[in-house]
Amino acid sequence: MPATDFQGSASGFPSFGRSILSFRRDQIHSMETPINHHHHESAGNLEADLNSFQKQVADRFHDLWSSSSAAAASTASEHLLSVVWIRKLLDAFLCCQEEFRAVLFNNGSLVFRPPVDRMVSDYFERSVKALDVCNAIRDGIEQIRQWHKLLEIVLCALDNQRSLGEGQFRRAKKALIDLAIAMLDEKDSSTTVAHRNRSFGRHNNSSSAGRDHRHVGHFRSLSWSVSRSWSAARQLQAIGNNLAAPRTNEIVATNGIALAVFTMNTVLLFVMWALVAAIPCQDRGLQVHFSIPRSFSWAMPMISLHERILEESKRRDRKNACGLLTEIRQIEKFSRVMSELTDSVQFPLMEDKEVEVRQIVKELSQLCDTIKDGLDPLERQVREVFHRIVRSRTEGLDSLGRAYHND
Repeated sequence: MPATDFQGSASGFPSFGRSILSFRRDQIHSMETPINHHHHESAGNLEADLNSFQKQVADRFHDLWSSSSAAAASTASEHLLSVVWIRKLLDAFLCCQEEFRAVLFNNGSLVFRPPVDRMVSDYFERSVKALDVCNAIRDGIEQIRQWHKLLEIVLCALDNQRSLGEGQFRRAKKALIDLAIAMLDEKDSSTTVAHRNRSFGRHNNSSSAGRDHRHVGHFRSLSWSVSRSWSAARQLQAIGNNLAAPRTNEIVATNGIALAVFTMNTVLLFVMWALVAAIPCQDRGLQVHFSIPRSFSWAMPMISLHERILEESKRRDRKNACGLLTEIRQIEKFSRVMSELTDSVQFPLMEDKEVEVRQIVKELSQLCDTIKDGLDPLERQVREVFHRIVRSRTEGLDSLGRAYHND
């Protein structure tokens, strides 16, 4: 789909939103006296803030769609659902969240009173549900990190060796078996994450068990885990529950702020949905309904991204995947190729077989570097999203509380 298909109004604000705001501004102008000149100025500032927010969302999602489409054609690192692309998505969320915060706190006299206060409170409650998603995604990143460590064992066994012998292949094969079991366990069990948090690094002897207990206690003390019964699918449904575009009378009554609240709710839902699609977590499910009026300038790129991710999830080789992250697919691919290779080699290695092994190991080394360089920044961004949501909600509720108290 050409990028021009996604072009909205120059301001980035949906056309019906602009007509409502213009109508409100004309109302104020027709009644204007020296005493309400301030109200006219405030309305102009509000419209500027709302336009800026909608433009930020539109620009960010156009960029997300464009970069993923370009990457698909060039097999670049920003391929849809790659670590790089997910980081770009989280960066977009943080920027949109900051613009939305500016709308709220620059226009407190309008925001923190009925009926807008109810809509803003509803957004804060939806955002709380996103915190559990962030926690589960962090657990999923940790799982990918464990798979990466097993790949590094394979790499260490077969790389930088003057000669490749039977012992190196036995070590690599054991790590590949452990990797296959770990990934199969993640696919088969919806409670793997909760169980895994209690069993990192588990060994059979009692002394190591004591050390593991202390390690798990430290891990869980970070408050980044979710309960055994938690479900990513149900959490996404809760975030999207009763989410609908505001009616005309609601837009008029809120001076257009209802549009901004709906937009931020939709951005929150899409970002959490994409994270669950990409990263392993408990009870993954992507059947969330997105109802987005196409009059929003950010609607078409978001709808297109949603459709492409759903198509990816329905591919025969991805249907039962534990996550759609590009790097997970590459881990599965190299695990399969290396397993077939270790099963088929005969010793001593023929020269052509050794050349083949070293070429695959070189590609595996590149994958390991990509994962190693990407996971830590990705985890930091997930933490930042978590803390930004908490901070924004705390500030918002404090402001609402003061507004109620003053009334």
